[in-house]
Formats: sequence, C-alpha cells, structure tokens
Amino acid sequence: MRFRFFSFALLLTIMVQSCKVLPSKSSNTVQSYGWQERAIENRKTTDNHLLRIAFIGDLEPKPCAEFPHTNTAVEHINQLKGSDAVDFVIGIGDVAHKGTELQYEEATKVLKKLIAPFYTIMGNEEHGGSVERYMEFAKQWNPDLSSPNNILNHEKVAFVLASPDFGRDFNNKGASKIAKQIEKLAPKPVILIVHSAQKGVYEESSDKGIDNIIFKSNVLSQPNLVAVVSGDLHMDMDRTNHSKKIGNLHYVHIPALERTKVPDETVHNPMIRIMTIDKSGKVEVETFKTGNFKPEEKHNYSFDLSI
Repeated sequence: MRFRFFSFALLLTIMVQSCKVLPSKSSNTVQSYGWQERAIENRKTTDNHLLRIAFIGDLEPKPCAEFPHTNTAVEHINQLKGSDAVDFVIGIGDVAHKGTELQYEEATKVLKKLIAPFYTIMGNEEHGGSVERYMEFAKQWNPDLSSPNNILNHEKVAFVLASPDFGRDFNNKGASKIAKQIEKLAPKPVILIVHSAQKGVYEESSDKGIDNIIFKSNVLSQPNLVAVVSGDLHMDMDRTNHSKKIGNLHYVHIPALERTKVPDETVHNPMIRIMTIDKSGKVEVETFKTGNFKPEEKHNYSFDLSI
C-alpha cells in the first residue's frame, strides 16, 4: 500500500512538472531594443475598406501548454477571404503563461500557421521569463520583428504597439518614449496597443492596470490619440462593459482565447475581434466566436478617426 502511494505521488509530480518550466532571467530590458517602425499599405481590394485587423487576446493556458481555442482562432482568421480578409493580426500579450519555454514552443506551433502578418506585444506573463526569450519566439511568429515595441504606420492612421517594462506597467522612461512616439506621428490619429489599460478603466477589475503617472499624464493626453486597445483581464464579453468612451478616448477590450477570469471562470466563450477602418475614417469593431463567421452584433462598437 505504501509503495502504491509513493508510485502515485511520483507520477503526479511528473505530470505537474510536464506542465511547468522554470523561467529564465536576463538583464536586458524592453527599452534596450528601441522602437521599430513599419509602413502599412492600403488594402489591395476594391471595397471601401482602408484596413482590416484581427485582434487576439491572452492565450497563456493553465496549467498545461495546450492551445485548442487559439488554433481555432488561427484557422478562423486564415479562412477569411476577399473583402473579409485581414491585413494583419495584432496580439495584446500574454502568449506564454509564466513566460515558460514549453508554453512558447507549443504556442509557436499554432501561431506560425497564421497567413497574415502577426504583430504582438509582451504581457505580464512574458515578464515571468526574459525579453530575450520573448524575442526569440516572436521572430518565429514574424521574422520581421526586431523589437517588443512597434509602430505600424499607415497613410491615414498609426498603430503604436507598446510592451510593458515590467509586469503590466511602464516605468517613467518607457512611458515617456510612448508619448514621444505618438507626438511624432501627429496630427495622424493613433490607436495605442497595450497589454493592460490604466487602472480604473474597467470597473470589473479596477485594481489591475497601468499605474504609471507619466503614462496617465503624458501619453493619454496626446491630442492625436484616439483609442486604447488592451486585454489582460480575461473578461467575459457577455457579462462586462468591454467597449467604452472615457473623455476623448475609446477603450476596446480584447477577450482571452484560452480562459475567462472576469467576472468569474464559470463561462468561457473564446472570441476574436476584428477592426475595420473605412476610407472615411469610420472604425467598426466586430466580435466573433471562434469558428463562427457571423458577428455577435450585441458586441459591435464603432468610433471615428476624424481623418
């Protein structure tokens, strides 16, 4: 009996450890990589769309490195054709739970299937490992990536993709550099992509978010900043206020693909959001259950770039 208990305990330990890999640490920081800027061209279609972008949210499955809903999302995006096709895909961070190599490796098997270019940022989970580890795998998802911070610069609009300096937050230097990038792009309207919005934006989890004072005072006050797109909170789209305008800024939440946490974990509907910008500057954000090509109309959100 004692031997059976020992064997069971040993087997359980091996199973748990198979889902875990200790993160690596390094002295390199997000800011040491600088900023990379890339020109984005108009869509090669005859419709009224200027750009069409798919957003995918937090992956980081727990406890094991399995990505079934991410795989369905990738297949969904790859199947979009013609005027429904996307120009590129943006990820809002937290691909790998705890930043472990095993999670990165399994996620990479899925993310490399994406046909459209994939641009993403780090989240707090990636900071459980190292920036080098993140970049090692990010380059496999998109060989053109050379920094965790990127600007996708279109003739009419720019996307600023800013990775957190630590956890989900920025230090003063990092926040100041974001403000500088947005200011340099003026008067062009900017959509900012961050892993987490500032604290208080989403009342469902108001204790989590960006707390840096420079971000709040200098970044969010930029007159050409139009919208902030974020994830992090793993919010259920059906039970939260996921899209809103506060002051002059629009806030758009991207739901998590592998698991929901807010308001609770009882219901999980994996979804992606697709942003379409037309030639008049109108922005439409649609939400789709993965594998279902009919949008969830109750989650539609729209705003104007005024371009």
